[in-house]
Amino acid sequence: MIRIFHDTRETVISDAPLTDAPATDALWLDATQIREATGWDWKPQGLCRHDTCMPVPRSADQPMVDGSRLDIAAFWRFAGWPVVHDESGRVWVLGEGAANRADALITLQAPDFELPDLEGRMHRLSDLRGQRVFLSTWASW
Repeated sequence: MIRIFHDTRETVISDAPLTDAPATDALWLDATQIREATGWDWKPQGLCRHDTCMPVPRSADQPMVDGSRLDIAAFWRFAGWPVVHDESGRVWVLGEGAANRADALITLQAPDFELPDLEGRMHRLSDLRGQRVFLSTWASW
């Protein structure tokens, strides 16, 4: 089982291949798993999201494609986006590029997220659109 965090989503992929060898920096996923984890579609012209498509580079030295699977971590690094994983290779974080985050700051709209209240009820920021919201955070450390 692999857990992938990207943008505002957490995806658990139960049928992702794992080995007993030490974790590598590769994360091999098929087209369905890529869409589920990232929202990007793997098409013949590359990885596409909305009107944007980025071609997948073909290199014999460091192949990103193996049959019907793509090393999404290698693609993420190729795009210049941050990607990290734990030592076991079971938890991955695929970050957003700085330009994407800068665009969000220009609009002054916070990304949607969900948090529990003190009684454990979940609330989404998008449910409060059009209202003034005060978010107070605290950490014990």
